[in-house]
Amino acid sequence: MQKALIGKKIGMTQIFDEKGNVVPVTVVEAGPCVVSTKKTVENDGYAAVQLGFGDLKPSKVNKPMKGFFDKADVAPKKTLKEFRFEDTDAYNVGDILKADVFEAGNKVDVTGTSKGKGTAGVIKRWNFQRLKESHGTGPCVRHGGSIGACSSPSRVWKGKRMAGHLGAEKVTVQNLTVVKVDAENNLLAIKGAIPGPNKGIVVIKDSVKA
Repeated sequence: MQKALIGKKIGMTQIFDEKGNVVPVTVVEAGPCVVSTKKTVENDGYAAVQLGFGDLKPSKVNKPMKGFFDKADVAPKKTLKEFRFEDTDAYNVGDILKADVFEAGNKVDVTGTSKGKGTAGVIKRWNFQRLKESHGTGPCVRHGGSIGACSSPSRVWKGKRMAGHLGAEKVTVQNLTVVKVDAENNLLAIKGAIPGPNKGIVVIKDSVKA
């Protein structure tokens, strides 16, 4: 059965494995998630399951969304995400999915929104090498240099690496390992770093490369 959860990044720490080795992990509050909608090939043309995560006050829900949650008979949720599963028969509207859907040793892909760093120069954004700071260089040691020829093609190529907005984009880290599962507190310890700041929303699902 394909598995996926919506969670919240708690932060990084380290744990020790059975051999005494230090393992750096990211702790994620994974779930509980509720199945709010179930899409089928017959009705919608594809099979998918929509999960909701994070309680939301009823007073903060508009009328269309209130009708949506009332129809599904589930409490309002802050975050809704849809997962395309080949087989949705194992899921029903109203089902609660917790961290124990994953087990230690499972390979997962984690998707989140990276930290926003505002406008950044070419050195920070693209790892450009800076110029020599010797006599005659001028105050341009961190500049990007030439961005194209003058007569041909008489323009800057699309995709040219230049200064600009850095971060705050969707990032997926693949093939991470679930080191530990705390089913009682809905916590997953995932080896390595995952995108986004602490308290950021992340999506954990089965690895496509496993």
